[in-house]
Amino acid sequence: MATDQDQRAQDEQLEGDTITNSEGTDTADESVPPVPLPATFRLPKLSYFSVGFTLFAVWIVAGASVAYLGWLFVLPVLQIAWMLRLKTVITETGLTAVSTFRRRDVTWDQITGLQFRKWGAVRAVLVDKTEVKLPAITFRDMPLLSSASRGRIPDPYAAAREAIEKRDASGDDA
Repeated sequence: MATDQDQRAQDEQLEGDTITNSEGTDTADESVPPVPLPATFRLPKLSYFSVGFTLFAVWIVAGASVAYLGWLFVLPVLQIAWMLRLKTVITETGLTAVSTFRRRDVTWDQITGLQFRKWGAVRAVLVDKTEVKLPAITFRDMPLLSSASRGRIPDPYAAAREAIEKRDASGDDA
């Protein structure tokens, strides 16, 4: 019966919005190699294809009147500059979130957990209950983020694997 309760608790943790900080305990998955610090998380390269679509749309609109709408060709350049700026950098002392107009440094002892909203950016929840957006971080990045943070941020995939292994070792197939 204890394994069923452990499995339910694990499922609740994975389904919840916030993954809490493990206060420095090493929860990094051994299957993920250590990430050299500083580790920089950027937007995926696939997202740069959107610049081509923007250029195409600008070409069509500006083609109507290049004299008046030619300035629109600056938009794809601004889009690339913006996409190159967005990043999250993980260091030994904490993390740095670089957004459009702001750079925010946060130490590890200020972070109580991470929040994953359905359609929004990942946010670090701080001790004072404020939130810091972490650009270019997705739930799929959690194993790498856990490895880069040296286990300060737990890897939910590793916890799920451990729960499955624990359940399989106990012989329950339910």
